[in-house]
Amino acid sequence: MLVVRHSLRLAVVLLVAAVAPAVAQQLDPARLTVDRLYASPEFRGESFGPTRWLERGAAYTTLEKAAQGTGLDLVRYETATAARSVLVTAAQLTPAGAAAPLVVENYDWSPDGTKLLVFTESRPVWRENNRGDYWVLDRTAGTLVKLGGTTAAPSSLLFAKFSPDGRSVGYVRENNLYIEALAGSAITALTTDGSRTTINGTFDWVYEEELGLRDGWRWSPDGRTIAYWQLDASGIGEFSLINNTDSLYAKVERIQYPKAGDRNSAGRIGVVAATGGETRWFAFPGDPRDNYLARMEWAESSTELVIQRLNRLQNRAEVILADAQTLATRTVLTETDSAWVDVVDDLVWVQGGRSFTWLSERDGWNHLYLVSRDGRKTTLLTPGNFDVLRVLAVDAKSGFAYYIASPDAPSQRYLWRVRLDGRGKPVRLTPMGLKGTNGYALAPGAQWAWHTYSTMTTPPVQSLVRLPTHEVVRTVVANEELKRKVGQLARGTVDFFDVDLGHGLRLPAYLMQPVGFDAAKRYPVVFFLYGGPGSQQVLDQWGGYYLYHTMLTQMGIAVAVVDNRGTGAMGRDFRKIIYGRLGVVETQDQAGAARQILASHPYLDSTRVGLWGWSFGGFMTLNGMLQHPEVYTTGIAVAPVTHWKFYDNIYTERYNGLPQANAKGYDAGSPISYAKGLKGDLLLVHGTGDDNVHVQNTEAMVNALVEANAQFRLFTYPNRNHGIFGGNTRRHLFGMMTDHWKRTLLTSDAAALTP
Repeated sequence: MLVVRHSLRLAVVLLVAAVAPAVAQQLDPARLTVDRLYASPEFRGESFGPTRWLERGAAYTTLEKAAQGTGLDLVRYETATAARSVLVTAAQLTPAGAAAPLVVENYDWSPDGTKLLVFTESRPVWRENNRGDYWVLDRTAGTLVKLGGTTAAPSSLLFAKFSPDGRSVGYVRENNLYIEALAGSAITALTTDGSRTTINGTFDWVYEEELGLRDGWRWSPDGRTIAYWQLDASGIGEFSLINNTDSLYAKVERIQYPKAGDRNSAGRIGVVAATGGETRWFAFPGDPRDNYLARMEWAESSTELVIQRLNRLQNRAEVILADAQTLATRTVLTETDSAWVDVVDDLVWVQGGRSFTWLSERDGWNHLYLVSRDGRKTTLLTPGNFDVLRVLAVDAKSGFAYYIASPDAPSQRYLWRVRLDGRGKPVRLTPMGLKGTNGYALAPGAQWAWHTYSTMTTPPVQSLVRLPTHEVVRTVVANEELKRKVGQLARGTVDFFDVDLGHGLRLPAYLMQPVGFDAAKRYPVVFFLYGGPGSQQVLDQWGGYYLYHTMLTQMGIAVAVVDNRGTGAMGRDFRKIIYGRLGVVETQDQAGAARQILASHPYLDSTRVGLWGWSFGGFMTLNGMLQHPEVYTTGIAVAPVTHWKFYDNIYTERYNGLPQANAKGYDAGSPISYAKGLKGDLLLVHGTGDDNVHVQNTEAMVNALVEANAQFRLFTYPNRNHGIFGGNTRRHLFGMMTDHWKRTLLTSDAAALTP
């Protein structure tokens, strides 16, 4: 998926290097600088967890600083009373002969709670740190054992999971599946054919990136059988990343990366006994390279699987029940759309396995449905002109589903619940006074939840709440110090509003006024955008680039953000009008909205208008600059796609179809097609080690601009990936961006305000 994830999607306050806070303390606390944001931990928020619910929410565990020595203790709290007890000390998590305890990055409990599975020393596979070392602590025996045997390379295990009886752990290593007995440490290889092109129990680059598939195997509920994916990645196109700086001679890293229209991996799903033996494979019609087995779970039993299968164009999804004994399959539900359909992560079995929950846009909005196991009966649970944004929990025992939605304000997020029997109306559980973004992690049974609340200008507060009353039981993250720091900042107002483009089209937007605003003055404005399918930037929540943009307002620059058609939370038609022409409608919307905002805010200077974005936002920045030079005078495009033929097939074909059938649509949305339109001051930025949006995109754009004799500025970061970070990189990048705005937007008087 073409997004800036993790470090890029976190608040800029978290994207900092660790240097002495004293540096920031010497500065004016009201004024932000690039160093304060990207070279200091000054605006780093508090953290809590990871937590694990126990006993259907009666208790939870979390990590806390060890009472003695270094490391972390694993502590249990009784949910209702906060009674505290230490379950595992840091000393118990110290391997024999080691100088320090394990650094616990994640953990899981065995079903009976007597064993602890610890994940540590993680390393990236692609963009996620999925591989690492796993250790098992037996609390009864007092033993701490590293999994994988003596031959396993360091940080080479993936997706380790306890068996349902807690007697063994399964994991993936070097594209093979293994089961390791915890008594005696005997290891059974379930597959032995794993290689670079035969991938068992995990996935290749594009399946991970675009289908969200990483962990590719499942224990059956009775622990007797393993179901798993296998990919045949032979013949997949490889893209070479050139590393020119880490050695005297260039190194080449080759990544299997199918471009739009090219050959895919062939996926299949099989079942094998947990004790080993031959894998038995399910058969599906059609070429497996032109279909995706996009989801697979056990279907509320140990005899049947539920599989979601997409065709290559991703405009048809089938829900298939697959018998693990006979290998027979039957389709119980088919979802189609003239544009695309989305994979459903919220399929949950209820009524003793007689029905399952499903999300669909079949009535024009994304809604929750209840579907009978045979697919013959479908019940709409959440009627109305709004999108269900996420299903958080389905509690079959109490008969309720819990979901996030915001029927009246797409920039907000609230918790709702609805009866599974279809009776009654949905009920909002988030108190009416909590306007902003409300996130929840519900306990089994949905009587308790971790609630995280923030607004665009207010850092997050995390509390334990009792449901359905939403009573706050205790606050675990108050972020008082961060609030104090933010409260000291000189900040202008932030206005949320809709931009009316006529004919019933209204686009969500917000505008940040410059600090010290004077309506008699004229200010430059920078538009920030992303604009990709299903995304949202106009959100009333903490994070993103809020503090960086606040710094711009302190320099005398207004900041505006608009969500164009194609983005989320506004219904199917709003979202899918972009199909087959990525970049066309979105660019028109952004330029039209910019004109309206400039016209309706006389203090904005239409001769000094900036535009910037990253990834899909970089693509949009180029299209805006090249197609509408009368609107935008300067821009920064970071890691942009420049033609969809360069991007991966699963993402691109979902929204643009096959290039062989839609060449005109691909060209119409490509900024390369409009290179001759450049008139403003453009800065292009890319990491040469970007395995997601290859630097090939920027180099093709450079060629087109050179051919058009259009002048621009280019900066590349050697071997940096799509996130463009590491060491001093972020500090340098945002310093360079800030210098660009100074040079292109600020007068000599305004420049005096610059950090």
